[in-house]
Amino acid sequence: MAIRLTLLCHARLAGRPGIGFPADDPIDGTAFPASGVTLDRFDRLWTAPELRARQTAQALAPNTVVIESLRDVDYGSWQGRSLDEIFRDDPQAASAWLSDPEAAPHGGESLAACLHRIGDWLDRHESTGHTVAITHPAVIRAAVVHCLGAPPQAFWRLDIEPLSAADLRRNAGRWTLRSVGPTGR
Repeated sequence: MAIRLTLLCHARLAGRPGIGFPADDPIDGTAFPASGVTLDRFDRLWTAPELRARQTAQALAPNTVVIESLRDVDYGSWQGRSLDEIFRDDPQAASAWLSDPEAAPHGGESLAACLHRIGDWLDRHESTGHTVAITHPAVIRAAVVHCLGAPPQAFWRLDIEPLSAADLRRNAGRWTLRSVGPTGR
């Protein structure tokens, strides 16, 4: 039986526009009901451990399982700040983060480490049927990069909006990308 994995980005964050490296922020409660999110029938609903992902998952179904591997990137000392702030305060660190996948000037997880973590998780995913996983833009970007076998720089070429989804399929040990985009909005 084929494996289907839909990675759904959490809902828009409450009250803090422009945060590039969020803390454990809640979702905007007014955004979700108006979103019109529709998902095909699914066999299981997983969520990242952060509040924004868990709140989004709870709005879709009462029974969710927290999966630690779906966690957002550890942004270290940049957590809760915008990229504009980082560029203003430390332009070299911001440039390193955007140009070198191994760089972690914030003291957290590098892009290369995130890509490796998500690629390993995908390669171990064996749950047949349809799994929906609520997670973060960076995790979805990393999954798409892995699925396509794209270079790490492709991570920065993907724009993942709140409540958008990446639909992946796995057959014979190989992932394919079926679609990326809005979820019935």
